[in-house]
Amino acid sequence: MTCVFLAACAAHFPVDDRAWVAKGERHPVVVLKRGKARLFREGNPIVFPGAIDSILGNQPALGDPVVVADGSRKPIAWGVYNPTSLYAVRVLQSEAAAVRCPDAILDPEAAIRNAVASAASLRGVLGLGVQGSGTSVFRLINSEGDGLSGLTADVLGDVVVVSCTAAWLQLRRPAVESALRAVAAGDVVWRTNPDLLRQEGLEIGAGESEAEPGKVVEVEENGVLYGAEPWGQKSGFYADQRDNRAVVRSLARGREVLDVCCYSGGFALSAALGGAARAKGIDSSDQAITLAASNAERNGVADRCTFERAEAAAYMDEAFERGEQYDIVVLDPPKLAPNRKALDRARGKYVSLNRKAMRLVRPGGLLMTCSCSGAVAQGEGLEPMVRTAAEKEGRSLAVLREAGPGPDHPVDPSYPEGRYLSNLLVRVL
Repeated sequence: MTCVFLAACAAHFPVDDRAWVAKGERHPVVVLKRGKARLFREGNPIVFPGAIDSILGNQPALGDPVVVADGSRKPIAWGVYNPTSLYAVRVLQSEAAAVRCPDAILDPEAAIRNAVASAASLRGVLGLGVQGSGTSVFRLINSEGDGLSGLTADVLGDVVVVSCTAAWLQLRRPAVESALRAVAAGDVVWRTNPDLLRQEGLEIGAGESEAEPGKVVEVEENGVLYGAEPWGQKSGFYADQRDNRAVVRSLARGREVLDVCCYSGGFALSAALGGAARAKGIDSSDQAITLAASNAERNGVADRCTFERAEAAAYMDEAFERGEQYDIVVLDPPKLAPNRKALDRARGKYVSLNRKAMRLVRPGGLLMTCSCSGAVAQGEGLEPMVRTAAEKEGRSLAVLREAGPGPDHPVDPSYPEGRYLSNLLVRVL
């Protein structure tokens, strides 16, 4: 089969050095080491420096489009280059993708427009953002899962909150914002991580990173009302737990529920609206507790849904000493293993926290325990650590459900590194 890149853009795809030297205006070609091409033919979106054999043509600058070729110099993809980052090339189109969308070949702005439009179409299929759906908060762009490595975007009602961690996208911010405004009404809040962008070789000036405005927007998720802060934790709302909160709501009638690390109160509120006799949330952040309490008022459940500022481990120890017991405990701690190197130390923390949570679960009650660490989701998973916690507590478990985020958080099957959220529901005997 004729390579689509050569057929569609022959002038841009030299495959020998002499032709390239004679045509210096052509796009640089990143040649992979022999044996490294299979991953990228299958769609893997990240080329690491160790996979690169050579670069033909002029040295590409930060964010420049480049052709990716196999060891025989046959083009197999194209992407954007970064001479500083561990993500040397972020692939935007494999050959198969280029066949489907030839208009975007070697055009990052067109690739952005196409990816955003495709992502918006998927959310429409999922019924998200549709009037009358009862949900106005969801993930619109999920990085590699939506073909835009380094970008996430969450819709919070009439605001789109962008988190940009890649230099190639920061350099094309106007194109990203324009594409988002074409599919979602309202303001775009652009959040950056200067440290991550510095690792990408890009310094962000003082005028390029907005100050926190303290704005609260009202959103709805499965009929539950929330105040969300676009400059709060994450994007201001943890839309990835939407389906898991719905499960707690379906199980809560007549039960007593504890929500540990509750942030804006999602699990506790869902339980209360599901008919829980009592729901309580704890979080270490004063700001989170204030927001959660206001959300209880919004939903008319403040009489049965209360919140308290406390450190998770200390609170669970003290609650156990007081003899507190619950029918359902939800444990959703912050990221404890930011990378695989940290997993061994984090494993002990997960076991300890789950032991403390189990002590508060009545025999036969339920524990929903979570991890937002990619190292856990991509490795052994959460279940072995929860089993260890149960063994140490002399409790038995029955696994009822294993889940991750909702379908608005798609994952590229050729890039499992995109998986991060683990959610495990167990019965504790």
